[in-house]
Amino acid sequence: MPQSLETIRHSLSHVLAAAVLKTFPEAKLGIGPAIENGFYYDFDLPKPLTPEELKTLEKKMQKIIEDSFKIEQFSKSKKNAIELLKKDTQSYKIELIEELPDPEVSFYKFDGFSDLCKGPHIKNTSELKKVGWKLDKIAGAYWRGNEKNKMLQRIYGLAFETPEDLRQYEQMRAEAEKNDHRKLGKDLDLFVFSDLIGPGLPLFTPKGTLVKELLQTKVENICKRFGFDKVMTPHLAKIKLYEISGHAEKFSDELFRITSRHKQDYVMRPVLCPHQTQIYASKPRSYKELPIRYMESEKMYRAEKPGEIGGLNRVIAITVEDGHSFCRVDQVKQEIKNMVEIIKSFYTDLGMWDNHWISLSVRDYSNLEKYIGESKDWDTCEKILQEVSDEMNLNAKKREGEAALYGPKLDFMFKDAIGREVQIPTVQLDFATPKRFKLSYINEGGKSDIPVMVHRAILGSYERFIALLLERFGGAFPVWLSPVQAIVLPVSDKHIEYAKKVADELKEVRIEIDDRNESIGRKIRDAEIQKIPYIIVVGDKEEKDDNITVRERGSKELEIQKIGKFLESVQKNIQ
Repeated sequence: MPQSLETIRHSLSHVLAAAVLKTFPEAKLGIGPAIENGFYYDFDLPKPLTPEELKTLEKKMQKIIEDSFKIEQFSKSKKNAIELLKKDTQSYKIELIEELPDPEVSFYKFDGFSDLCKGPHIKNTSELKKVGWKLDKIAGAYWRGNEKNKMLQRIYGLAFETPEDLRQYEQMRAEAEKNDHRKLGKDLDLFVFSDLIGPGLPLFTPKGTLVKELLQTKVENICKRFGFDKVMTPHLAKIKLYEISGHAEKFSDELFRITSRHKQDYVMRPVLCPHQTQIYASKPRSYKELPIRYMESEKMYRAEKPGEIGGLNRVIAITVEDGHSFCRVDQVKQEIKNMVEIIKSFYTDLGMWDNHWISLSVRDYSNLEKYIGESKDWDTCEKILQEVSDEMNLNAKKREGEAALYGPKLDFMFKDAIGREVQIPTVQLDFATPKRFKLSYINEGGKSDIPVMVHRAILGSYERFIALLLERFGGAFPVWLSPVQAIVLPVSDKHIEYAKKVADELKEVRIEIDDRNESIGRKIRDAEIQKIPYIIVVGDKEEKDDNITVRERGSKELEIQKIGKFLESVQKNIQ
């Protein structure tokens, strides 16, 4: 977000904290950062807040803003700061100060209120008068995100540069709530959940499975043009596989561990890439074979916290679309360019390519020990990705600390139905994993060399991607992706045979017949709820003239057509 807007949002979080202390002087303050679309602040309060009390807090915030208080920064030694906060019984702030390495700490104050903060902030509360903001909701949040700590009350606020920006965001959010993927998934009969099976474990119906397979086929057809071959690997492995790859340590708290009655210990895989290294390692390789490219759409598993599971966006069993190339160093740049072309092709066909930006995700240079691999390899990888960005005019923005465990990456960022940024496709460059698994090939000089591994995901997880598409399109998938492309509605029972004849002539289209004993109006409404692209009505006139009456999704107009002409237009639309 722009720095000025981040500063506004951060400042509003402090105004909120001041208003809360005016209402509850005994309140203990947690943290209050700026976030996407607004801000929040965590509080330890003497009683649970109600939504009605947000209005009272808003009025107190508004008065602080109207009173035009100067916001000033001051510093104290850690010792003096702790004494000050002990006096105010702010135990959470004391905990934060004790962990800070600096001998002095920064505070900001206004209207008798002060708060530990490094800033920056606006200069005066009056600068918030023209800002569009409101308190949004109350939620629970464990202190510092640790479920062993006390549950605090988190107050969320929305904040934008102008009231008009706020109004537009709220309209967009209301529309997105109407198009929540969980509701649409039920309306379109795509997926269900079962208490007997458990949360985070969606069951895809025949229609939902078809959508997943259509997406998979689309991705695989594009990837095959660039030399990818399908592989299939098991859903579990010995823990040693992930200890070598580094994932056992990274995902330690999220691993599903299994012990058989034979005392054999396994782990449900948290990622697919280590398995694919073992296909490569299964026999000697020559430089002439490289690049070797594998792709796979299969399940992986993460033991997510129960409170974080929801819909298709956060699941335990994740169906990922994953691929890896093993190549020589001199092939890496072209391999990355190929993957960018695959991503461009896939998202262009979904009408999404022009609405994205790209992150060049590199190391956190102040905390290099959290990555695996050699520093010189990381330097090479980051240089190659920058060159790809420059040569392909990707305009990738460098973001420190966003790299993967084993290497830097290009992350393609899109916006969801309410404008939040989501990372979907990614291309990751990895010198470390092949070395850890002792992968090799015989180079042109007859000596052993180490391949480079390029990871790529085009649509990420099918669950999350289907949720994104459902909300983006409001359930109205493009015709090629719609599980039912057309439905025939006989006006009465006597028209069912003609409806079957029409469906038979349109068998190249995914078509259904609604032959229920319902009124034609009810059938049309149900077809609209299911977002079916084409509704075909047949009655006496249509049967007599060997025609159909067609209504296209989103239109109220009816058009009488010959069956052959309709088929031709649908096929053209699909193409």
